[in-house]
Amino acid sequence: MATATTLRDAIDEILPGVVADRRHFHENPELAFEEYETSKFVAERLKQLGVEDIKTGVGKTGVTGVIRGTKGDGKVIMLRADMDALPILEEVEAEYKSKVDGKMHACGHDAHTAMLLGVARILMDRRDEFKGAVKVLFQPAEEVPPGGAIAMIRDGALEDPKVDASLGLHVASDMPAGQIGVRKGPGSAGSDRFRITVQGKGGHAARPQSAVDPVVIASQIVLALQTLVSRETDPMDSAVISTTAILAGEAFNVIPDTAELRGTVRTISQETRERIAKRLPEVVEGVAKALGAEVKIDYILGYPSVQNDETMADIVREAAVETCGEDQVIESELGMGGEDFSYFSLEVPSCFFRCGTRNEERGIVWGHHHPKFDVEEEGFVNGMATMAAAAMKYLNAN
Repeated sequence: MATATTLRDAIDEILPGVVADRRHFHENPELAFEEYETSKFVAERLKQLGVEDIKTGVGKTGVTGVIRGTKGDGKVIMLRADMDALPILEEVEAEYKSKVDGKMHACGHDAHTAMLLGVARILMDRRDEFKGAVKVLFQPAEEVPPGGAIAMIRDGALEDPKVDASLGLHVASDMPAGQIGVRKGPGSAGSDRFRITVQGKGGHAARPQSAVDPVVIASQIVLALQTLVSRETDPMDSAVISTTAILAGEAFNVIPDTAELRGTVRTISQETRERIAKRLPEVVEGVAKALGAEVKIDYILGYPSVQNDETMADIVREAAVETCGEDQVIESELGMGGEDFSYFSLEVPSCFFRCGTRNEERGIVWGHHHPKFDVEEEGFVNGMATMAAAAMKYLNAN
């Protein structure tokens, strides 16, 4: 297999092209399941590289292609990048600023797509160094549940050829550029949503005894929901219930008829996820009934937790140490963000790792989904080196 030095030299050589691609995607953001031009660009680039079996329209706007090693038959590993942008007005003043008002790549998916195209180029040039095959997968709609991963799986993205393992990466605004983070076990939180409508009885604010105040009842529900974590969840487990919106009334002196609550539930274990999904409606209905209101509850299941396979995480860590240096590799912290790579991780042994893109000297410090979010592109080198080396390491070991 290519030495770490020759692999990094090759990536350094193609980095300007990867950066150019990333900036093209950044200037031309497309929202979930609208990534038509992005997909077209990706498919054309794969064709230019000589990637085989290119398929478009997978899961509506997804793209896949296959890179076959010449050392013989073997396993198939899938490498994934997500492509969608967010409905955010960009505040980054850069020459590659979004050309579409109200849309921007505020989470780094432009970087993921460009980096995977770079990895595809590296692996195409090294087909004589591995057996088996690499399936590159460019996914739509990570940002909007039910998401593009499950749509691509349903369209057969893990078949023909059948995928045996998968890898994905995410740029990290809280890690120095080039640092690689890997962890075993849970890699993200299960991410679900709720919408609660409290039906009370409106009236004059000076005569509350004649009304059933949905604002007060909604407030009690917000507080009661916290007990599902503080008093019903094992302190050694992790869960978060955040009510993020309360919509009710418009006037100073009118008690409204209804109030609406919206929020999110984040869990790590599937057991806790299922328990809260059952208990939340019970608590809401109990509070409402006690206070004389009726409620309508919409509980929307989002993404399950990413599960990093122990063997795959070891392969990624070894590849990162070999190509980037041990001082650049850390144990990732478990966060409560949601990620639909989880669906791939439930199908095949997988690892989802992080690549730092923070540069404080250049002011690249803003978090994901912020209007000023940006990435330090020099950090791409270690991310691409880790992914390419890990893919070859897995294939040559199986």
